[in-house]
Formats: sequence, C-alpha cells, structure tokens
Amino acid sequence: MSSVYVNEPPTAGKVVLHTTFGDVDVELFSREAPLACRNFVQLCLERAYDDTLFHRVIPGFMVQTGDPTGTGTGGQSIWGKAFKDEFHSRLKFSHRGRVAMANSNTPNSNRQQFFITLDKATHCDSKYTIFGKVAGPTIFNVLRIGEVETDERDKPLEPVRIEGVDVIWNPFDDVVPRSSMEKLSAAEKAEQEEEKRRKERRKRRRKVKDNKLLSF
Repeated sequence: MSSVYVNEPPTAGKVVLHTTFGDVDVELFSREAPLACRNFVQLCLERAYDDTLFHRVIPGFMVQTGDPTGTGTGGQSIWGKAFKDEFHSRLKFSHRGRVAMANSNTPNSNRQQFFITLDKATHCDSKYTIFGKVAGPTIFNVLRIGEVETDERDKPLEPVRIEGVDVIWNPFDDVVPRSSMEKLSAAEKAEQEEEKRRKERRKRRRKVKDNKLLSF
C-alpha cells in the first residue's frame, strides 16, 4: 500500500452523493476538519445539495458542485457567513478523490461549494480545506464526470447533477436538520454582524475626516 494512504488519518463519517453518473461515496475527516464537515453534513441533512449541478469541470484537475444557483457564485454556510480554513499536515492533495471546500481565492472564505480532485493537485495544498475523500470504486463515477464536454467557462454542455444525498454516518450527535426559523435566524445574525462592521467602518472614516479638519 502506498505510504500516502498509510499516513492519512482515519475517517469518521460517511455521505453518499447520488449523481446522474452514479453514486459517489464520501468519507469524512471530521476530526481534522470539524467545521467543514459539520457544515457539509448539516447541509446534506437539510437537502441543500439535492438537484445541484456540477457547474464546473476541468479535465485532469477537478469537478465542482454545491452551488444551488448553478452559477458558481451562490451558496451559504450553515452559519450564514464564510468560515475559516482548516489545514492538516497529514491531509494533502497528493492523489485523486480529495473532497475539499471551494472558496473565493481568499483565506477563510468557505461557504457551501466543494470540489473533488481528478488527479494529484499539490498546488492546492494549504489553499483549500480537505474535508473528505471519495471511497472505493465510486471514484470512477467522478472520473466519468471529469470527461464530459464543457464550454469555454468549464461548464458541462449537458447537465450533470447531484440528484440526492444520504448521510450514512453522521459523526456529530448535535447536527440535525434545522427548522426554517433557525435558518432564518442564522442569516439574520450574519446580516446584523455585517451591518455592525459597516457602521464601524463609517465611524472610522468620519473620525479620519474630523482629524483632518482639526489638523494645522
């Protein structure tokens, strides 16, 4: 067995993605990436990934999904805001089948979208949070998705989607589907925090202006 797999931490948690190209078994690194896994499992339980497109496919690199709008710009975390990266010394993009959070190419910008690698992608190390891996022969279904024809924006010409998700092993006892009110509360809290930050920025700008007026 390759030393890559021997050095890998054991998984704890499992989800099955039912795609139009067959099932994809995802085993989770819930101890090494608890935030990403907690977010992923809860979104799965709430059916947030049902009928979601693989909106971006780059042959030999990765397939990306998880955006409910199908545009590559949508999706939200269970906290209503981006959450921090989680990097682990024993989790690297050393081979295909890595499941990782997509982000906006800035640190700590994880929300809902994720991608699965089709090959080694070491240039992604310490840039994207690895929270799972594709298990067993279901990797071949992912590789088949990676072979579909795409347009100039890497979007498949024929829709490829996640039809549904089953959480086989939930590693978090307290992660259960939220009510509509709880989801709304998380979004409202995030908006309130953002409004508070906007007010603080405006206050700092006014203070700078006042200081300029008083300077000699």
